[in-house]
Amino acid sequence: MSSRVPPNVSASRPPPPPSSSRPLISVLVPVRNEERWLPQTLAAMRAQDAADQVELLFADGGSTDRTRAILDEAAGEDQRIRVFDNSRRVTPSGLNVALRHARGDYVARMDAHTFYPPDYLTRAVERLERGDSPWVSGPVIPQPIGRVSRALALALESPMGHGGARKWAGGVADDEIELDTGVFGGVWLRETVLAYGGWDEGWAQNQDAEMAGRFLGKGEKLVCLPALGARYVPRDTLRGLWRQYGNYGFYRVATARRHPHSMRRSHVLPPALVLTVATAVAAPRRLRRPAQAAVCLYAALLVSEAGRSWRRAERPGDALTVPFVLAALHLGNGVGVLRGVARFGVPVAAVARVAGLGGVAARLAPPPADVYAPSLDARCG
Repeated sequence: MSSRVPPNVSASRPPPPPSSSRPLISVLVPVRNEERWLPQTLAAMRAQDAADQVELLFADGGSTDRTRAILDEAAGEDQRIRVFDNSRRVTPSGLNVALRHARGDYVARMDAHTFYPPDYLTRAVERLERGDSPWVSGPVIPQPIGRVSRALALALESPMGHGGARKWAGGVADDEIELDTGVFGGVWLRETVLAYGGWDEGWAQNQDAEMAGRFLGKGEKLVCLPALGARYVPRDTLRGLWRQYGNYGFYRVATARRHPHSMRRSHVLPPALVLTVATAVAAPRRLRRPAQAAVCLYAALLVSEAGRSWRRAERPGDALTVPFVLAALHLGNGVGVLRGVARFGVPVAAVARVAGLGGVAARLAPPPADVYAPSLDARCG
């Protein structure tokens, strides 16, 4: 795919005159080295149909490419855009920096390599105003740029790829989906996010999932509107996917330790697969044989996914790449989980919960933890 603006985004649309009233919606965008896609995604953000009631707040985590120059130029042309320094350089601190400067009644998280539909903000706010859910988002839809990312898009249409996370459901239906911690950004009342403490800056990845765990722990309802599907640009190398999903697994352990209710049974499968592969290679013979049989079964399932993807594939090579993509997701995530266990410890309450031992899980559940959000402090940059 070329680096052009998607058909539903107008790069030449002039900014509307600034509203004299307080901005209704503050868009929070953490950025770092996003020059490849930033001009296009910035155009999409400025093309929101509520654009005259929006401010765009970018928190730059020390970009070394042209990201800051692009933003500074845009801010000089459009009064709705403001740019801040994110001195801690991680995504949650960038979100908190932008949140601290937000003036809107509502706040929305947007990413600099994601294209949001023009009515994303207005429809999300309309849903929030119904009052039965404090968190509204849309599904995430891969927008492939090469062979590996096209194979990823195919893989994510399968349960083997999305693992039961409902945020991957695309479409334009008006029906809504209720989510667990598998969320993709969102729109909230600003006062609600502040009441929950903002984003925890100890979570370099999975920060939305951790915050969703806090909401769900209070019995809140998180909704996803399929019509708000946002197209994101995925990694296009197996190594990049391995690292991405490894980081997800690493921080998923931390999330499960803090919020035991956030773990699904599917989260246990990747580390179990990694341990099975290790057993098939290095364990005593009596253990190797059943493990090798399990690995052969897994390989057969990967091949069958390639077959199922064949008719939907843009090119034959894309379907043939699906097994390698799935293996990178599963094994990378599994290794990440095991790293997380080594770093944070076993999430025993979460494991007990998925094993159906509710009473044990309740006794082992940790006390509520404080949110680490120093970038919300006005003294921080």
